[in-house]
Amino acid sequence: MKVNKRGIVAAGAIAIVSTLTLAGCAGGTSGGDSSAEKGGKLVVWVDAERVDALQDAADSYEDKTGVKVELTGKSVDDMKDDFIQQVPTGKGPDIVMGAHDWLGELSTNGVVAPLELGDSSEDYLPVALQAATYDGTVYMLPYAVENIAVLRNADLVPEAPTSFDDMVSKGTFVVEQGAEGNPYHLYPFQTAFGAPVFGTDASGSYDSADLQLGSEGGFAFADWLAAQGAAGTLNTDIDGEIAKQQFLDGTAAFWLTGPWNVGAAVDAGINVAIDPIPSPTAETASPFAGVKGFFVSSESKNKVAANDFLVNYIGTEDVQLALFKAGNILPALTAAADSAASDAIIAGFQAVGADAVPMPAIPAMGSVWEFWGVAEAAVIKGQDPKSTWQKLVDDVTTAIK
Repeated sequence: MKVNKRGIVAAGAIAIVSTLTLAGCAGGTSGGDSSAEKGGKLVVWVDAERVDALQDAADSYEDKTGVKVELTGKSVDDMKDDFIQQVPTGKGPDIVMGAHDWLGELSTNGVVAPLELGDSSEDYLPVALQAATYDGTVYMLPYAVENIAVLRNADLVPEAPTSFDDMVSKGTFVVEQGAEGNPYHLYPFQTAFGAPVFGTDASGSYDSADLQLGSEGGFAFADWLAAQGAAGTLNTDIDGEIAKQQFLDGTAAFWLTGPWNVGAAVDAGINVAIDPIPSPTAETASPFAGVKGFFVSSESKNKVAANDFLVNYIGTEDVQLALFKAGNILPALTAAADSAASDAIIAGFQAVGADAVPMPAIPAMGSVWEFWGVAEAAVIKGQDPKSTWQKLVDDVTTAIK
């Protein structure tokens, strides 16, 4: 998926030139000019676990601009719905922290404003910028990128496998499935068959009218799922906890999962290596990337200051590394990501993430999730792959319409 960066930068050029001169705050330079809002306030909703990581940036912004930044810790379970409900009333925050796959819903509800990144758009990991963009417009300041990779027990298997079949021949492989399937974890294998969920339009955005599940590659992937189910390589009896336990007790040498499970493996004394996801074809296996960031409310009375605070303070290496230390997720800013990748585990996820694609944020994706996992689980358990996959395509197509 490609983004037309020239279009992104140009989209708000008039507004940014007339109202805001952007300058980085790193290295002792001053932030953007928020003199028009001197003495004002920005209310920022953040994950309660990230407040401390952002406090220095908030204090620094107030010191240099006179605009107070009030950080409000919120539960991530409630943040999106509360934001959507409160913004139209004028009571919501100026800025909210969230996930890029909120974008379709936030945009549909008209509660987010475009963000002016200016030249700093080039400073972010490509997948982060892609995820922050919706219908050709940037709406999010990204701060973290998360994707799955293969955790390998390097004491059991010293060298990374060269293909999916090579991995299976070297040791037991586990991946979270469960009775209703788990297409998020199987997506890299689906992409290896040339079957993304959606195609993209001229701007690089996902196109709900271009459903690729029903492509030739989609049916080839379904056949592969059936073969893996018959061989026992994929098993719907393996849920997240079982997969985890089998890796931790040494039963499995390979575990397809995310950075959120690395700590448990390290604590269990596993000599963990992070490998690329081995492809079952000659093509690259591309996982989904989930990107976290900050959105500006469409009803904020302080949009200039909000944009300035995000771009010139949150979008700096020091702050992104502080957020990294709070959550141990790869920073979205390239310089911060490279610094964090001095750790071999983080470097491994970064390497796999270079092939990742943003999880679709378009509203139509909800129709895909509704049927996708159930269909995959049915194929793995032995149902006819062709007819089951065709039903999936038909169900999703009908639901989108």
